[in-house]
Amino acid sequence: MTSAPLPFTVKGQLPTLDSPVLIVMLNGWIDASGAANAAMEHLKNAIVSRDLITFDGDAFIDYRARRPLMELREGVNTRIIWSCPEMRVGNDEDGKDVLLLTGPEPDMAWQHFARTVAGLAQQLGVEKMIGMGAYPYGAPHTRAVGLSTTSPDADIAARLSFTKNSVDVPAGVEAILEHALHDIGIPAMGMWAQIPHYVASMAYPAASAALVEAVSLEAGLTLDTSALRREAGVQRERLDQLVSSNPEHAEMLGKLETAYDEIHGIRSSTTNDDAVIPSVDELAAEVEQFLRDQQSGGQS
Repeated sequence: MTSAPLPFTVKGQLPTLDSPVLIVMLNGWIDASGAANAAMEHLKNAIVSRDLITFDGDAFIDYRARRPLMELREGVNTRIIWSCPEMRVGNDEDGKDVLLLTGPEPDMAWQHFARTVAGLAQQLGVEKMIGMGAYPYGAPHTRAVGLSTTSPDADIAARLSFTKNSVDVPAGVEAILEHALHDIGIPAMGMWAQIPHYVASMAYPAASAALVEAVSLEAGLTLDTSALRREAGVQRERLDQLVSSNPEHAEMLGKLETAYDEIHGIRSSTTNDDAVIPSVDELAAEVEQFLRDQQSGGQS
């Protein structure tokens, strides 16, 4: 009896790695501002990664929902570009081995995919898995990017100094991978950046930098985020200018800051306890509309 073909292809042979960390970001689930995807792209370049494993698209991808790209040049169909999950390998600045699981989130066979990744993680000696994501949150851009965490391991969740939420939500495949690796004894967690509502539709490099830095700290990696921080600085100046150009919106942002600080237990000596502070969501919606008007050339 012949065994079923493996649902992946290895480029060359599986290397012998020294306790690599596996970092996961698969496109298709929640990623406000594309912050986690931008963080993954930064990691790909920072560790000078190379292709290691390509997962079988026919096993995991619905190509009617996620069609391949036809490269057409002067009427010549030069090639078809297939989108499928892949695993890359590289090293940080100190030579530590790093694995990146990236590409599209599988459309089907999630449990099979999770078991496959878990088996590869065992073979490659993965010491820890860290997933990345980002979601809209009632936060002002004038505050440091907050992070929340997910993990099947209560001890990991307690150890990380991030927000811990209690909510029932649809899961992405990253959450399935957390359980698959946890079940075979590999510590697994997700890190989620909180993106201000009103910038959730534009790039937000401050969040990408926060994710890379949090992953680096947890995994013991040495990675440079100065480029992301420079981009974040430029965007911060632009947002500040947009808001400060209108006194009403500057006042509104101040109220959003106060609401955010109170939620997070930060009290200002100038806070008026009798003031009626709109909800974070209400303020964020107003700022979002203001920025939309600015981007489209409309008047607020």
